[in-house]
Amino acid sequence: MNKRIAIFPGSFDPITKGHENILLRTLPLFDEIIIAIGKNSSKQSYFSIEQRSKWIKQVFKNEPKVRVETYSGLTIDFCKKMKANYILRGLRTSADFEFEKAIAQNNKVMAPKIETIFILPVSELSAINSTIVRDIIRNGGNAKPFIPNGIDLKSGS
Repeated sequence: MNKRIAIFPGSFDPITKGHENILLRTLPLFDEIIIAIGKNSSKQSYFSIEQRSKWIKQVFKNEPKVRVETYSGLTIDFCKKMKANYILRGLRTSADFEFEKAIAQNNKVMAPKIETIFILPVSELSAINSTIVRDIIRNGGNAKPFIPNGIDLKSGS
């Protein structure tokens, strides 16, 4: 039997409680979930890829089915490289759906055996996104309610 491997791609700049919740809720569905931190040349990251990777590994240190990788290029090519047949995507809004639907449909043309799984956030986390969290941090606000426990943004650990 083939392992059920899912890729959960994103910038995770930084990881939020929304990301954490989606991953924890989908963990029972897969043998392995690879959190794939994308290197997007058109996006300027706020936190280094090393820092983001460290935080994600810290958050999921007790989850043996989770691993963290970095990649560049097309997510679909990374899926093939990792022998993953699923892509996990969170949908907060109808705009997210339209954007992600177009990507999923194009991915299906390029790789018919790879399925995209859309997960809705729990309602209390649906307003959280990395862009807002970065803005809170950038302006000296308290981002602690929006990020997973154990991450200290001030110390970088």
